[in-house]
Amino acid sequence: MPELPEVETVRRGLTPAMEGQIITKAQVNRPDLRWPFPENMAERLQGQRVQALRRRSKYILVDLSSGETLLIHLGMSGRMLISGDPLGQFLHDHPAPQKHDHVVFDMANGARITFNDPRRFGAMDLLPSDNTETHPLLAKLGPEPLGNAFSEEYLVDALKGKNTPIKSALLDQRIIAGLGNIYVCEALFRAKISPKRKAGAISGRRVSALVPIIRDVLFEAIKAGGSSLRDFRQADGELGYFQHSFDVYDREREPCRNEGCEGVINRMVQSGRSSFYCPKCQR
Repeated sequence: MPELPEVETVRRGLTPAMEGQIITKAQVNRPDLRWPFPENMAERLQGQRVQALRRRSKYILVDLSSGETLLIHLGMSGRMLISGDPLGQFLHDHPAPQKHDHVVFDMANGARITFNDPRRFGAMDLLPSDNTETHPLLAKLGPEPLGNAFSEEYLVDALKGKNTPIKSALLDQRIIAGLGNIYVCEALFRAKISPKRKAGAISGRRVSALVPIIRDVLFEAIKAGGSSLRDFRQADGELGYFQHSFDVYDREREPCRNEGCEGVINRMVQSGRSSFYCPKCQR
């Protein structure tokens, strides 16, 4: 499933084609994805100007001139693909319709935005723009890891007394919004913290050091266009490249990249997810 860097990469790709533009035509080709589409969704979108594109956690939020916001979740295999952009940023003409093109937006500038989702785990909803934070999917989210509210003091306090493993705590969206399995593995490796350590037993100094490390990992991943594993593509159809920089994720039995370390990357399962780590470096 796309994590924060992948969703942010898609949002940035969509912005020049959609922001400030009118949706001249909205086409909804099925009644539902993960859950039913909002009632009269195509009619409510058509003719509206896109005021802004935002991201909250792993969700894209499209603010419309109607006072509503379109919430988009990519799910496991969802893609937002752009074709026909008149600015010349995207080289693809409008392709022939595909089987899993579930929602299509034609913009006034000639761009076409296609939501394609073979597994149909993605989702869309419409909600009042002035009340987005109360939506059931957004109401309990923690602070954004790239925002000011995510500070050393905040994380130390949030993890205090936690008896869960640090890996599970960092994946808890109520503590930090948007972090996923890949980037938690990478951050813990850089911090030299074992994913098995109890969150509340880690010193405040080491927890504080995690904050800039998490930000660095996310910024580097966004700069690389995210990580392309299986289904992810950027909005222009290109792959992300951060997977070539993984230190531990998906590197089971390969040597640790830390200078002087003779360890080998291990894999274990925590809460149904694979954790990759170096047992020598990470304590």
